Amino acid sequence: MEDWQKLMKESVRKSENIPKKFKINKKNIDKVTETYPMCSNSYYTSLIKKKGDGIWKQCIADIKEISCEDGVADPLHEETDSPVPGLVHRYPDRVLLLVSNVCAMYCRFCTRKRKVGKQYDTITDKDFKNALNYLKKHKEVRDVIMSGGDPLMLSDSKLEHYISEIRKIKHIEIIRIGTRVPCTLPQRITPKLCKMLKKYHPLYINTHFNTPAEITKESEKACGMLADAGIPLGNQSVLMKGVNSNPKVMKKLVQELIRIRVKPYYIYIPDNVKGTRHLAASVADGLKVIQALRGWTSGMCVPHLIIDIEGGGGKIPILPEYLVKKEGNKYTFRNYEGKEFLYEDIHD
Repeated sequence: MEDWQKLMKESVRKSENIPKKFKINKKNIDKVTETYPMCSNSYYTSLIKKKGDGIWKQCIADIKEISCEDGVADPLHEETDSPVPGLVHRYPDRVLLLVSNVCAMYCRFCTRKRKVGKQYDTITDKDFKNALNYLKKHKEVRDVIMSGGDPLMLSDSKLEHYISEIRKIKHIEIIRIGTRVPCTLPQRITPKLCKMLKKYHPLYINTHFNTPAEITKESEKACGMLADAGIPLGNQSVLMKGVNSNPKVMKKLVQELIRIRVKPYYIYIPDNVKGTRHLAASVADGLKVIQALRGWTSGMCVPHLIIDIEGGGGKIPILPEYLVKKEGNKYTFRNYEGKEFLYEDIHD
């Protein structure tokens, strides 16, 4: 058994597994886990400094997950846009392939809360073959995003099987893997795994850090190993109350990400997922965060603020109002400090 597997074996899955130093309402937690499974491996759980901090909110079940009826199970209509089981085809040239339904840590804000950790939603060999046949027929698809669950929770051999079969399809140019493992279980990133992944370039990884507290010596080492294997790393965060909606927290996070060779890519306004509304930050919160980043730190650190439109409308970028007015070819812009400047477009 590898180190990461031992850490998973020690996961917090029930109320009695939560460290005794934290005072909890066991009945409430057990009620939640009947509907939404809880899993936090011993590494990630060890990052909790106090009850209710940004790590706690992400991994420990909260009675608000079932006491609030707001939200829907599948706000992005992934099931509607799924021509074959396990594959979502919404955008013209790319698809989402759900190859796993387990994670190193079950995020309490997960957009696929309806599926993660539930055995009946696991992709089968037959499902994967059907997905491959779909990809072979749809030559407009050039980009496959492997997600789940978490693809890196698969064995090296199973993961390589999926990647190698996709790579055989000539019109597939890019393979991307969406994973929280570098953040939530960095021990899973091994030399053997990196050596395998390196064989299938161009391959990209988007990971998911939400707070500076998640950037540790272990996660820095994991990201460094992947980067040294030639894999470009991006980061997608979800904006949450009490976790990272404070502009100072997000600024520190993105600066730390750049330091460990991970490019901040997206900050998501939370999806309207049933069982997650107690964590959701607002569009206004997101705009404050972006205004606190753009111009106040290097452009490399600034991600796109995104809202994924409910009903399968796709991703919409959100920006503060930098254009004040336009008169003919004359524009009035507001800079990051709030000062206004007149610009005459001689090319117009």
